[in-house]
Parts: sequence; structure tokens; C-alpha cells
Amino acid sequence: MMHLQTHLKAGESGITANGTDPGLDGAALPVIHGEPSFALGNRDVELFLTQRAGHMGPVRFRLGKRWVQPYALAPWKPQELGADLPPILRVLRGDWFCLPFGSSKGVKDVHGETANNAWDLIERGTGRLALEMKVKAPDCKVTKTLSIKEGQRAVYQEHRIEGLQGRYNFGHHAVLQFPDKGGPYHVNTSPFHYGSVKPDAFSDPLAREYGALKTGGRFTGLDKVPLANGGHASLQEYPARQGFEDLIMVASRPGDFAWTAVTLDGYVWICLKDPHTLPNTLFWLSNGGRHGAPWSGRHLGRLGLEEVCGHFSDGLEMSRKNLLKAQGVSTSLAFKAKEAKSIRVIHLVHPVASGFGRVEEIERGGNGTHITVTGSQGRTARVPVDWGFLHG
Repeated sequence: MMHLQTHLKAGESGITANGTDPGLDGAALPVIHGEPSFALGNRDVELFLTQRAGHMGPVRFRLGKRWVQPYALAPWKPQELGADLPPILRVLRGDWFCLPFGSSKGVKDVHGETANNAWDLIERGTGRLALEMKVKAPDCKVTKTLSIKEGQRAVYQEHRIEGLQGRYNFGHHAVLQFPDKGGPYHVNTSPFHYGSVKPDAFSDPLAREYGALKTGGRFTGLDKVPLANGGHASLQEYPARQGFEDLIMVASRPGDFAWTAVTLDGYVWICLKDPHTLPNTLFWLSNGGRHGAPWSGRHLGRLGLEEVCGHFSDGLEMSRKNLLKAQGVSTSLAFKAKEAKSIRVIHLVHPVASGFGRVEEIERGGNGTHITVTGSQGRTARVPVDWGFLHG
């Protein structure tokens, strides 16, 4: 297959590329934040995808005369960590896909091969990047496709899974980096019917990890989540609770469209999904609460907004137990070896005026070409995006 050269080259993006490394297609790859990466870009979007582990980041979006970079990079480079740590921690950045989710029996590294092993490039052309992995545990083939479109500040991600048999958990792991100054910055999701802090401890003080939220605390709104020492906290403003590391999960209301949104400095970042395949959203609130290696208290102001099908951050075995069946929450999805299944999400950015506030509502345009985003102060923004992509 002929591999077309994307027009984005190392150095053009303003993101420093320190050296090159041979790509899987024979071309030289720029080394971005210590990791050989594929590039994809157009007038409004510039992104890199690591060859190893398939982490998408950094990603930049053009807003008029400035560029914004909402995704986090680890506060270390891969070569700074020992080889005893799994690739996922060494590469850590942006957004990545896992199958299965968490630590699972028979799976070498946490979050599985798709988040740790090298991907084979099968297509690189204008506006499109496709890679493939033949996964051993569990036995299947996964095709990762990233695409961008002219006139849109959006990244379309599809993971097509073939040959997989049985029930599995999986998910996306978008991690955002909040500015050190300014704010408050606002976080919200589409309506949900179940919300809970992780039912067992997410942070272990014996490992120098500390959490602020009440283990197993239930809530009906992000504005009032139980704290471990009594009282409540709002998770709709971030960064907050420096020195703590917490995890919550909400389950989207039934339907075929849901979203997660963050209002940052003059723009909104939005993830669109189909709850049939990704019914739950995890908040990984990471603000310096881990002091063991490699975190060392320096993973600050990060927020993981992880669209998943699973039981919190637990592994495959827990997710298969269907512990939240009574609450109407799916924690694994059935696959059939003879039926391919696609997991799709859209990440997008759009400028908003000062005072736009928290995203309160997102409506789909009737012709499938845009969404209308409404902020807490009543202002609206019409955002070009092909949301029909979510449903294939």
C-alpha cells in the first residue's frame, strides 16, 4: 500500500521534535516528547500519535491567531524512567485506547497490549492515519483510525475490533492539562443516572497516595460529591484539592448520544460518544496526590475524562461480575468473533466568549453537520462536526 506523506512536518507545529526514528512504514518519524510519533495535521488541527502504545498527544487546535493544547503530557520523558516500568507509564500522554481496562489475569501490562505495544502503520494520507495491532491477550485484531476534516477542529477516533469472543471491558483515557493560572475552569457531562466515588480505596496512603473524596460515596450531581472528612465538594470546577488523587464514575442516561465538556481559557473541549458502546465516564482527578515513582507529587492539574465500558478502574474480572446490574449500569460488552465491532469517539475544540461558563447542554443539528453548545450563562455556540460518525 502506498503511504502518502501528511503535510505536517516536524517543526512546523511549534512542538519541538528532538531527533527522528525509523517509522514502521520505512519513513523517519519525529521523536516527540521522547517517543517516535506519527503526525497528522491540517489548517486547524495538528496531532501526534506515538508508534509505541498508540497515545494521541500532543494535539494542538488553532483558534484564530493562537493555538491551544488541551491534552496533558507526562512530566517526564520515556528515557527518564526505568525499563522496569510498563510502556504505558513511560509513554503517558493525551488520549489512548485500552482493551481490556485495568489489570487483568493473563494480560502482561496494565490496560493491555493496545495501550503498551507497538502499532503497525497501514495507511497514512491526507486527513487520515490508520494503524493495526494483532492482540494476543485477548486474541483479536484492532484497527485504530484517526481522521480530521477541513473546516473542523475535531479528531475522529475509531477502534475496530475483529475476532474477539466473550465479554470485555475497554475505554478511552483522555487526560487534560489545566493552566497553572486563571480560571475557574468548568467541567460537566450530559445527564447521568448513576454517580459514585470508587467503592474501594483508589489511593493508598501506605504507598504515599492520598484521596479527598469519600470511598463509595454516591451522588446525583457533580456539584455535590461526598468528601472523606465530611461535607461535599464540587467536581465542576478544576483544578482543585491539590495534593489528592481521586476517581469517580458516572453512567450516562440511556440513549445514543452523550458528552463530556470542559471550559478552558476562551474555548471548550468536548468529547462526544455513543453510550451503547461507552456507557460510563470516569473522572481521574490527579492533582499531586501520588508521591511514589514515577509520579513524585509532580502530576499536577491533570484531569482524566475517560469514556469506558467497565467497572470503575477495575480489571476485566470485576467488570464481568456485572455488579451494577441493579443500577442499570453496563460494565462489559459482548463481542462475537465473527462480528466486527467499532468503538468511536469525537474530540473537538471550539472558541467561546469570556463568561460562557460551564457547558450545560449540547444538541445535535438535524442534518448531522453541527452541534449547538449552550453555556451556563445562556450563550450558545454552533460547532461544525459530523456527529453521525458515532453511529457508523
